[in-house]
Amino acid sequence: MNIASNSYSRTRKRLMAAVASLAVVGTAGAAMLATGTAPVLADAVRVEAPQVPSFADVVEHVSPAVVSVKVKAKIQPTADDGSDDQNGFDNLPDNPQLRRFFKEFRGFGDQGGQFGMPRFNHRNQGNGEPRPVAQGSGFFISEDGYLVTNNHVVSEGSDFTVVTNDGKELDAKLIGTDPRTDLAVLKVDGGGKFTYVDFADDSKIRIGDWVVAVGNPFGLGGTVTAGIVSARGRDIGAGPYDDFIQIDASVNRGNSGGPTFNLNGQVIGINTAIFSPSGGSVGIAFDIPASTARQVVEDLMKNGSVQRGWLGVEIQPVTSDIAESLGLKSDKGALVSSAQDAGPGKKAGITAGDVITQVDGKDVASPKELARVIGAYAPGKSVDVTVWRNGKNETVKVDLGTLPSSDKQASNDDNNKQAAPAKPDTLADLGLTVTKSENGKGLVVTDVDPDSDAADRGIQPGDVITSINSNEVNTTDDVSKAMTDATKAGRKAVLMQITRDDSNRFVALPVGKG
Repeated sequence: MNIASNSYSRTRKRLMAAVASLAVVGTAGAAMLATGTAPVLADAVRVEAPQVPSFADVVEHVSPAVVSVKVKAKIQPTADDGSDDQNGFDNLPDNPQLRRFFKEFRGFGDQGGQFGMPRFNHRNQGNGEPRPVAQGSGFFISEDGYLVTNNHVVSEGSDFTVVTNDGKELDAKLIGTDPRTDLAVLKVDGGGKFTYVDFADDSKIRIGDWVVAVGNPFGLGGTVTAGIVSARGRDIGAGPYDDFIQIDASVNRGNSGGPTFNLNGQVIGINTAIFSPSGGSVGIAFDIPASTARQVVEDLMKNGSVQRGWLGVEIQPVTSDIAESLGLKSDKGALVSSAQDAGPGKKAGITAGDVITQVDGKDVASPKELARVIGAYAPGKSVDVTVWRNGKNETVKVDLGTLPSSDKQASNDDNNKQAAPAKPDTLADLGLTVTKSENGKGLVVTDVDPDSDAADRGIQPGDVITSINSNEVNTTDDVSKAMTDATKAGRKAVLMQITRDDSNRFVALPVGKG
């Protein structure tokens, strides 16, 4: 009995000691966890790297000035043949890639407009009610509600609504458009004072500068993308004043008319087109420069339209061959292919074959630059135009006219009536077979040697040679004399004036080569 009692007592003591030991370990463990002395685990990865500047401050300040533009129109039923003319592309050059280039960005694709919205679905829309036709972007440029967008966004609309960054929908009216630069101005009445932005001095932007684009891609509402300036002075064949800024910020359908900002929150350009084989952004977008937009917008706000100076001449580039044939030291300038009868240029004495090299003392590098320079003057402005003529510079004073609202196309019926005489003559050195024209002025090309320089430079049967080196040619003897004179003057090429489809152009042909 005593033995059993002692054994029980010893067992009980051992158990109590064990429990006490566990309690001590538990308390110590808790204390270790509480004091941070538990077994140490690896820290989360953290890299101490230089912080890239954020665009958040810029976006926060400019976003209230950027709006979505919704456009509606009263649709009249017409034949839906899918032609380009319905979509306003009848004036584009006959270049499939160029047409696709604009269709995909400006909402004229097979699937309709922005955010999958058909632009003109003519079926079952004869009730005269306004229908959605386009969606784009825009931005306020004044506290009282003037805003800028693209002409191609609003051109087919009759009703306009802008949606602000905070979701308010406000009616707007169209103040004016300028199709030549693809710009338009709308005005919102009411709604209080608006946050607005200003244009930058785009002459100071550099390739590689950061930019931020804000707009309404695919109708999603305010969307921000960032990139850099990729190039300047881009000519994409959109019009006579092409001088686009190229950026690589993501720009898609619906961004049309939206602004691109520098890091100071100023507008350096307005999104107007993208290049996209796929239909989506591939990092090639084009902006109308702020300098162009500022001038056009001011005119639209003041007059509702843009009045541009007009010289009244048709021009073409000066190639190295043409420069050689005229004795020019460089291929800069704009070659006058014809001067319109009623144009101010012809009245001032500018003629076909002149090369315009300066306007008011400023060098002219190309036909595009001449068009921009003249267009920047007001109608009636008197300017000094320097031309290269007969181997020397001459200056004529021109009182600029008003640029016509549309280009007038002359009829070619008279050219189609020309009949070639039965006995053609051969200009073997030039690779041409010609005959006298029916009216006795010029030589009609009847055949072109496919291996000749003439063929390489695009001369075709049916072209009419009217002059060489500014001298009229009516016989093959005239051509031979002009070539001989060029050789004596040390020229390696002659400048031949060609008429085709009632329009003129110049072609430089090497002397003595077939």
